[in-house]
Amino acid sequence: LDEIRAMEEWKKERKNRKDYWLHEGIIVKVITKKLGDEFYKAKGVVKSLVDEYTAHIDVDGALLKVDQQHVETVIPALGRAMLVVNGAYRDTKAILESVNEKDFTISLRLDEGFAKGRLITVPYEDASKLAQ
Repeated sequence: LDEIRAMEEWKKERKNRKDYWLHEGIIVKVITKKLGDEFYKAKGVVKSLVDEYTAHIDVDGALLKVDQQHVETVIPALGRAMLVVNGAYRDTKAILESVNEKDFTISLRLDEGFAKGRLITVPYEDASKLAQ
């Protein structure tokens, strides 16, 4: 049974792993100075997607158009809501359970869908904080 489950996870991972990860409603952090020093390391909410790799984000009331390579995911405090943005559980809401700084992963408890309640471990870049 565990082998079947592992095979299904692997298939889902392959199907849902994309080279783009931006989603509406997540919080991202600006990691480039090209948008100006005032926005460097600022956090903003993805308001809309221009295409798979570009989004409009709201940073303190200013609307910026950014490429996904100029932003990174945000990890909130434990117990807060996140969205899995890449991998097998892409587009699934989850709750942050723990952060493993040694191997740059986070443990999430899935909060919806067929696997609700399941604990998964994903790299930092595969999930981001959800805006309230």
